[in-house]
Amino acid sequence: MLANNMANASTPGFKADREFYTLYQSAEAADSPAGTTPPVLPVIQRQWTDFAQGSVTPTGNALDVALNGKGFLVAQSPGGTVYTRSGSLRISPRGVLETMDGYAVEGQNGTTIPLDSSKAVDISRDGTVRQDGQDVSQLAVVELADPQSLSKRGSNYFWIDSSATQPAPAAQTEVLQGQLEGANSQPAESAVRLVNIMRQFETLQKAMAIGAEMNKRAIEEVAKVTS
Repeated sequence: MLANNMANASTPGFKADREFYTLYQSAEAADSPAGTTPPVLPVIQRQWTDFAQGSVTPTGNALDVALNGKGFLVAQSPGGTVYTRSGSLRISPRGVLETMDGYAVEGQNGTTIPLDSSKAVDISRDGTVRQDGQDVSQLAVVELADPQSLSKRGSNYFWIDSSATQPAPAAQTEVLQGQLEGANSQPAESAVRLVNIMRQFETLQKAMAIGAEMNKRAIEEVAKVTS
């Protein structure tokens, strides 16, 4: 998980994964003497996605957009509708706005956004897309009441199960043209934690080896029958 966060530190719109801990009592806890506190250990129960806003950086590219708020862009992948915070867009050879992976970006009416690659593109803060001073469409920007209902698909795409609450138009999200939202993962923090985990693993591995050696000696020496 930490290695994946580090690998995507430069992926636009990437959202870092974090671990969720719970407390665990071993089976031996029931046999603890009365009046004593049984040992409780923290264990990782599951991971969750951190949807905190990443830093926004100007790019000067008119087809780059950053979302300031909790919204998501909507795109159509071969597997169905996906949602993304990555606003690195382009105009396809067939003349529609799409993501860098070739997924057509949806407009407010659920259709594709046709654009002429030879003309300048203007995108306002409410997502309205214009060419030659004429409104072409409006980017579909949506948000979910519970973002944790989203599941990752690739490095910066998400999808929702059909049984989950469907997204609604994002009223409080601004579209910033010529800018990109960076990943919200912190490479330095992930690197330090990864080193700590490796050291913990090595310590536990050594402890297990010592325990195995003690068991071996107990079998070979302590259990010898003296004449």
